[in-house]
Amino acid sequence: MQKNPYDHGHSQTEIEARIDAPAGRGYVRDIIYGGIDGSVTTFAIVAGVAGAGLSPWVIIALGVANVLADGFSMAAGNYSGTKAELDDSRRLRKIEERHILFHPEGEKRELREILRRKGLSGEALEGAVEQITQNHDQWIQIMLEGEYGLASVEPHPLKAAWATFAAFLGAGMIPLLPFLFGLDNAFAISTGATLVTFFAIGAYKSRWSLASWWRSGLETLLIGGIAAAIAYFVGTLFDM
Repeated sequence: MQKNPYDHGHSQTEIEARIDAPAGRGYVRDIIYGGIDGSVTTFAIVAGVAGAGLSPWVIIALGVANVLADGFSMAAGNYSGTKAELDDSRRLRKIEERHILFHPEGEKRELREILRRKGLSGEALEGAVEQITQNHDQWIQIMLEGEYGLASVEPHPLKAAWATFAAFLGAGMIPLLPFLFGLDNAFAISTGATLVTFFAIGAYKSRWSLASWWRSGLETLLIGGIAAAIAYFVGTLFDM
């Protein structure tokens, strides 16, 4: 039987190493979000301008402006959103620190309820409460997870922003390349390359889902293709 590459070992050493360095939220969402939006918005410009019958230089100018400006805007928005999550997490941590300091018995009751809902009871429950409350940091972290649903690994706003911008820039430039190189049938080549990009992003996304690579690829291709078709149709309405 072939080993699943995403399986991991369960020796004591492997377990400790994995728990000591958790993967956390990661940047999959940021990469996929930036890549899809970069492809869709840039090709929407290409399709709209081409549909209106305007010069390839207009396509290049508007496309490059979109990749840089909209990519930076998305990265800045992602940075601000991730930073807000981080700030909220730290705010809640301060709240729990104050509660433990001024209302320790009440916090113990909350901890006991959290652990009870995880399946502990009787002496095991009371022993766990006693042990956890001896470790201030662990007590706070369990309260954050159980009471607010916050993960132990904090997000990194700047890395999230860079992941979004890089994915947007990389995927967003693909529809423009045939025009930048002055290729014949540039719009047809751009359309094909963009559709392939949609499919590739979806297939890449399947690495973190239960869907097959081809199903995930077709799903993203369908979403991007509809957006591109709408943009092209609107562009034809302004064809002079």
